[in-house]
Amino acid sequence: MAGAYDDRDGVIWMDGKLVDWREANVHILTHAMHYASSVFEGERAYNGKIFESRRHSERLLASGRMLDVEIPWTVDEIEAAKYEVMKANGLSDAYVRAVAWRGSGEDMGVSSAKNPVRLAVAAWGWGNYYGDAKFKGAKLDISKWKRPSPETIPVHAKAAGLYMICTMSKHTAEAKGCSDSLFMDYRGYVAEATGANIFFVKDGEVHTPTPDCFLNGITRQTVIGMLQDRQIKVHERHIMPEELESFEQCWLTGTAAEVTPVGQIGDYNFEVGAMARDISNAYEALVRA
Repeated sequence: MAGAYDDRDGVIWMDGKLVDWREANVHILTHAMHYASSVFEGERAYNGKIFESRRHSERLLASGRMLDVEIPWTVDEIEAAKYEVMKANGLSDAYVRAVAWRGSGEDMGVSSAKNPVRLAVAAWGWGNYYGDAKFKGAKLDISKWKRPSPETIPVHAKAAGLYMICTMSKHTAEAKGCSDSLFMDYRGYVAEATGANIFFVKDGEVHTPTPDCFLNGITRQTVIGMLQDRQIKVHERHIMPEELESFEQCWLTGTAAEVTPVGQIGDYNFEVGAMARDISNAYEALVRA
């Protein structure tokens, strides 16, 4: 499958039924398009099995509740929809995107309580998120934008509106020849990349930012567990930007990114070392098991 995402063969699950890919549309006055009342999940499937599928479905419902978007489907129904759409498209290895949003209805202002909540699930083939950076080490810019305070927005929801500064930051990074961009948070601590959490290595131990103002990724949690199983000390803590100079290795984690080593952040360079390679290979083996 290739080409523009609105012009492909296949089907998409929408509100309980399979719809031709090109007909899976919404009205221009859909509330989510104007006011970002939308939450989503990105998942990867290998050999017909979606990794941590139920956790993603549970998080989708939790994200909706944080935005006052009560999704009228159960975890079991969402699970069934994901596997139905994969089967209908003949996919065993796939990227799966579930998205819920406030649709068109009686409300077209900030309020949307009278509008129905809709749900769609699409699946397609998708290779490495960072291309060959997975082997060479990704190059990151440092964003001018900061992850906001939990007092300003529901930072732990996987919500469409939270990705606005991610898109802007990634465009800037790509214009500089980088793969992605690193955010600081509202206090000045190292936070995350535009769609992935970040880890650092120093003296055989791992350091990763405390996810108190950004998403605690499912891949992040999985990798921490893998490191602890290997008796590797993991420090979840606030990291100052000036500490970047002292770290030896670095990698990103995310459902799309999986585990991608980082070779450079701004003026700081990192080795694509043994620990980064090992955890990347081990994660690939885990999700394909």
